[in-house]
Amino acid sequence: MDFLAHHLPDNRWFLYAHIAVAPLALALLPVQLNGRLRKRYPKLHRWAGRFYVLLITLSGVAALQLAATTQAGPVAAAGFALLGVIWLIVTGLGFLTGWKRDFVQHRRWMIRSAALTFAAVTLRVYLPLSMVFGLPFDPAYTAIAWLCWVPNLIAAEIYLRGGSRMNQRVTPVA
Repeated sequence: MDFLAHHLPDNRWFLYAHIAVAPLALALLPVQLNGRLRKRYPKLHRWAGRFYVLLITLSGVAALQLAATTQAGPVAAAGFALLGVIWLIVTGLGFLTGWKRDFVQHRRWMIRSAALTFAAVTLRVYLPLSMVFGLPFDPAYTAIAWLCWVPNLIAAEIYLRGGSRMNQRVTPVA
């Protein structure tokens, strides 16, 4: 667990940006994903969405720096770096498709973004579980670098490809 403390001396602002900003994006998800709120308050959805994209951009860039300098090893670094890259890309695509008023694709990209944002939660579930089960921290952390987001993204894809009417329904934002 010693490799976590190394972030502070050289990457203090990146670490603070990541751990302070990402939870704000996570807190916006219930507002952004609630169809009733989106329909009733479209301006709130648009402005909260822009704020969400800004937060993801700041936190994602900080996450890339932290992944590049981690001492957790190359496998963990690759897991977190790929999460950061994909998080920025899908969020950017979500923003662009919303800007172009392609609300079907916008919703699909933002569901993927939400799944990746939720990696913060799954990481915090898996870490204590690994300790409860007595797994050695270093290999568990390396696995969790991937497990915190890959299953989330797979679940989002399964949901999006499910083809149910609920998956196809989109409430346009005026």
